[in-house]
Amino acid sequence: MSKTKLACQTYTWQMSNDYVGRLDHILNLLGKTGFAGVESETQFLGKLADAATMKSALAENQIEFAALTLVEDWLAGEETPDERKRADECLDFLEHFPGTLLNLCQMPTTRPDDSGELLTRQKNLLACVHAIAERATQRGIVSAYHPNSPDESIYRTANDYSVLLAGLNDRLGWVPDIGHIERAGIDSLALLKDHRELVRHIHYKDMNKDGTWAEMGHGAIDFLAITRFLMDTGYSGWIVVEDEADRAIPHPDEVATDDWTWLEKNLLPIIS
Repeated sequence: MSKTKLACQTYTWQMSNDYVGRLDHILNLLGKTGFAGVESETQFLGKLADAATMKSALAENQIEFAALTLVEDWLAGEETPDERKRADECLDFLEHFPGTLLNLCQMPTTRPDDSGELLTRQKNLLACVHAIAERATQRGIVSAYHPNSPDESIYRTANDYSVLLAGLNDRLGWVPDIGHIERAGIDSLALLKDHRELVRHIHYKDMNKDGTWAEMGHGAIDFLAITRFLMDTGYSGWIVVEDEADRAIPHPDEVATDDWTWLEKNLLPIIS
């Protein structure tokens, strides 16, 4: 039987700027749905940045801590002192939550036009996240890298993914985001099939044919086929919904609740 579970990512609430530091609110909402877990970006922790308080809130709402997401610039060939400090604070926190993944994601800043400069930036990023992954491994924490697709991202095209995926390994895995992959014009299922061994965690975000974000299950991406492939290949990590549809800006609670309704009907039978 699959151990795969469904979680929700806090970015759905981030777009409005009204919920930073309010993970307690999100946990309460998720506890009323069927989501099994939450993936939180660091700025959402608020008072739950205290491990004991976080454990209590998770237990109260019967939600598991699927992953903690750290977003940084990582522009140099090594972490800046402040970047390292924040990463180590994440590792200190996660030592209280065995099994919770550290999801590393670069903040899109600028994308160099020059291919040589771009490759240097890509290698710099890999050096930084590999250093974090090494420290994480020493503490028994699993880590993985999450590329994205804004125009400023340095890992977003097919060529970029070739560089990135060649640079990942057992200590630093991959968090494929299906929506970001498809937005770059890449066949996400084909990419998963070619690099399935690197997948540690996965994000589902739906997209319309015109490249705009759609609510989960209402876009053009075949998540049923992707989920069946994951199950057929023994995937046992989390499937995390990160809905960025426009309606999530004013109504994130409603969108997350509706996402669960679609997941329960369409994906839960596949992973159960």
